[in-house]
Amino acid sequence: MSKDQELRQAAFKEVGKYQDLVEADPYRLHYHIMPPVGLLNDPNGWIQWNGTYHLFYQWMPFKTGHGAKFWGHYSSEDLVNWTHEDIALTPSEWFEKNGCYSGSAIEHNGELYAFYTGNVKDEEGNRESYQCLAVSDDGIHFDKKGPVVHLPEGYTAHFRDPKVWEQDGSYFMVVGAQTEDLKGAVALLRSENLYEWNHVGVLAGGGEGRLSEFGYMFECPDLFDLGGEDVLVFSPQGLEAEGMKYQNVYQAGYVVGAFDSQNGSYEHGDFYELDHGFDFYAPQTTEDEQGRRILFGWMSVPDQDEQDHPTVKHQWLHNMTLPRELKLVDGRVYQTPVAELEGLREGDVVEREVELDHETLEVDGVKGEAEELKLEHIDVSEGWFALEIGGAARLVYSSGQRIFTLERESYVDGVVEKRQTEVAELKDMHIFIDTSSVEVFVNGGAHVFTARFYPAPNDESLRFTASDKTTFNLKKWDLRKVF
Repeated sequence: MSKDQELRQAAFKEVGKYQDLVEADPYRLHYHIMPPVGLLNDPNGWIQWNGTYHLFYQWMPFKTGHGAKFWGHYSSEDLVNWTHEDIALTPSEWFEKNGCYSGSAIEHNGELYAFYTGNVKDEEGNRESYQCLAVSDDGIHFDKKGPVVHLPEGYTAHFRDPKVWEQDGSYFMVVGAQTEDLKGAVALLRSENLYEWNHVGVLAGGGEGRLSEFGYMFECPDLFDLGGEDVLVFSPQGLEAEGMKYQNVYQAGYVVGAFDSQNGSYEHGDFYELDHGFDFYAPQTTEDEQGRRILFGWMSVPDQDEQDHPTVKHQWLHNMTLPRELKLVDGRVYQTPVAELEGLREGDVVEREVELDHETLEVDGVKGEAEELKLEHIDVSEGWFALEIGGAARLVYSSGQRIFTLERESYVDGVVEKRQTEVAELKDMHIFIDTSSVEVFVNGGAHVFTARFYPAPNDESLRFTASDKTTFNLKKWDLRKVF
């Protein structure tokens, strides 16, 4: 039996061994992508190919900690119902023996080309990294071609997460990197055939320009056209908190600019966070056959008290965000849940015109562990307005301070913690609640908050509170279980 076959068999055995324990977890999500067992992190190879959406993901099936990662694989025809496919990649070869790390996928000559980082460490912990290629003719089974990019000069071995695209008759690859003087950077490479790659240089960061002092490592870069501008998404590590910004251990965000494919240069503006919540990292986008730019993110952050999550005792950890459509509005990226998610709705919509005045209110018919809420035409005349979810999370808007806040009870010590951003006027909220997660889209997706939280399993309450007069139109749908 080959090493690849041994690893696949061991992973399948692990899924079967813990299936009942995993499914018994009251915090198991209803409609978010999760691992069947073990740990899930970065979305990989996200693409619509031959009409089918393919989302690969970093997977450690043997424990809820990190290690030599596999590429797990989900597929979908509609972005709502997902099939867990055969394992795409196992760390079975010398160039990936410590993990098939993150990467991307592209269609070429009718086949699916997956690029990923092969991670190698020796007994002393010294790292080697290789950008590798695997090719598939069915989107399920992959033929590994081995390394196609070795480490260029000027970088440490923290060189990973290739994202590949075609533009102006050439292929381009951006790679998350750290320069030899320990600056975060995005490296740019070019190819004419997807096998032979030339290092063009540092695209962003690396001690130069607006991102010259912007952390010690950039992960998961993604460069794409959006609304006629070139948006670079990446996840910088090593930023210091600034007021309400950069509050998590690591961040994920974007800059907007202009990419010159002829000389490989990129002029861009300031960095903005994509999500203001507790749990969002390593996002990846693709353009689907409708021309939409759709994003998935990992609903967590590395090195953030992972083993304290209540799901660990049920032998699983982490999930993906909902798929989000991106648009550029006045130079800023807006995110909205894809329209297909309406297919999750079951039963009749509950509609209410709500008026609060110095009171707390539970609205008849508005509760549950998996639901979608739309609050429209919000008018917070004075003071503050809040929504409490399951007694363990709270959304608060202060009209005087013009600040939107997400609070939750820490799953580590129970202390209330918060994330915030400035919102000049609260107009609407679109909220998805799923047993132990919440995603909040504020003002048409101008601001987004994502978090895991852990209410008492029998607490499905939703409570609205206002310090002064507040009115809004409310719609609520129950959402069905698909996992």
